[in-house]
Amino acid sequence: MADGKDAESQTKLLNQHEEKHFLAGEIVRDIIMGVSDGLTVPFALAAGLSGANASSSVILTAGLAEIAAGAISMGLGGYLAAKSEADHYVREQKREQEEIIRVPDTEAAEVAEILSQYGLEPHEYGPVVNALRKKPQAWLEFMMKFELGLEKPDPKRALQSAVTIAIAYIVGGIAPLLPYMFIPIAKKATLASVGLTLVALLIFGYAKAHFTGNKPFQSAIQTALIGAIASAAAFGMAKVVA
Repeated sequence: MADGKDAESQTKLLNQHEEKHFLAGEIVRDIIMGVSDGLTVPFALAAGLSGANASSSVILTAGLAEIAAGAISMGLGGYLAAKSEADHYVREQKREQEEIIRVPDTEAAEVAEILSQYGLEPHEYGPVVNALRKKPQAWLEFMMKFELGLEKPDPKRALQSAVTIAIAYIVGGIAPLLPYMFIPIAKKATLASVGLTLVALLIFGYAKAHFTGNKPFQSAIQTALIGAIASAAAFGMAKVVA
């Protein structure tokens, strides 16, 4: 009877205690990757072509072509990375499952070793090891997470990653090219592009730090500085070659 009341009390406490954790880390990582490259690469390309005295229409055409190619390339890279991660998990899961069946005592000893690393004594982790041996699926999941450090991937993750990165790249890449859509004189468009992109980089750097837990203003300055260096390098090389 007491155990039932304890369980009920614990359930109530869990319901009352709502922890706020950020659970969209992978999506944010994809967005950061896509927007970061989308802002800097087309920006550097446009600056480089401007340094080579290309017209606004040429810069815009080349920039849009780069955005299309970059979005496909980045999206494909994200898909393959997520797919590779999922395939790796499946391979390791199969191997671990075979070991649990073939050498259960060795695997049980590994569970004991893992638990002992958390400061548990043999008389404390012994019942846990025995309980896991009676539940093969729970045992397998325990080994995957605590021995191999692998989390079960979302089966939709690969496609989701590809789409997120591609869209983020396009959104980021449009900003440096907007001035070239409305300003026919390349030099004026380039100045406007520099200003607009630096503002976008500052905002992006600040937002990125907000989600990753870093210092917002420091991140904003660093992100803008990296973009400025990339574009200045491209502009300078184009001037030298031209």
